[in-house]
Amino acid sequence: MIMLKKTSRTFYIPISYLDSGIKEAVASAYLCMRAIDEIEDHPELPDELKVKLLHGIHEAFSSEKMVEATHILSPYREVLPAVSMKITEWALLCPASAAPIINHYIAKMSLHMAGWVQYGWNIHTEEDLDEYTYSVAGMVGEMLSELWLWHDGTESDRAKAIAFGRGLQAVNILRNREEDLERGVDFFPDGWGLQEMEQYTRRNLQTADSYIADLKKGPALKFCKIPLALAHATVNLISTGGSKLTRDAVLKIVNRVTG
Repeated sequence: MIMLKKTSRTFYIPISYLDSGIKEAVASAYLCMRAIDEIEDHPELPDELKVKLLHGIHEAFSSEKMVEATHILSPYREVLPAVSMKITEWALLCPASAAPIINHYIAKMSLHMAGWVQYGWNIHTEEDLDEYTYSVAGMVGEMLSELWLWHDGTESDRAKAIAFGRGLQAVNILRNREEDLERGVDFFPDGWGLQEMEQYTRRNLQTADSYIADLKKGPALKFCKIPLALAHATVNLISTGGSKLTRDAVLKIVNRVTG
């Protein structure tokens, strides 16, 4: 939870509210995904090495030999962050009965990320953007739907779950626009400006609203309400020229949605 708080204030809060069992599963999944995301986005590693490492993680998690992932990463411990180096520890945090779900999605996401690195994050159309946002976030929504079902039988709409993840990622794309351009990556389709990306983001967040409206009361609903409320608030802030919610604003939103 200390590492989770260091790597994401947004997700630390809703994960900390979860019940025992589902809390460890979601924390495990998030930290593993953060570990591979740090490799994909690393400013110093050459793309060829990123692809090699991500393929290695894909193979390790596909075979359930997670310890091999640490061996693959160990030569680069001087440049990789701790969250990446401890990926095996994060995987082992997950309850054994949920591990197949998480391992599947870590392997799948690693492979998708490797592909995006290999092809230079080339995004020219809305379809390309949909593919990218699915690869790095939409499948997180899918995974969460499987975890809700695993934990207490909560049913959810998988297509809407993808939009939930997609919408949160689109907010990040809006918020990190300048930073991404500085590192030579443009996630905006050809001809799109902030207005088009904002419309794309709001469309997905509206579907995400429908996703959580269908959830029964319980851990899933409690979890999803927080990042979704923060996402809506961030888009509204960006539309008026802002970029990042203050800590006080975040706490007020969390208190409002959690009662």
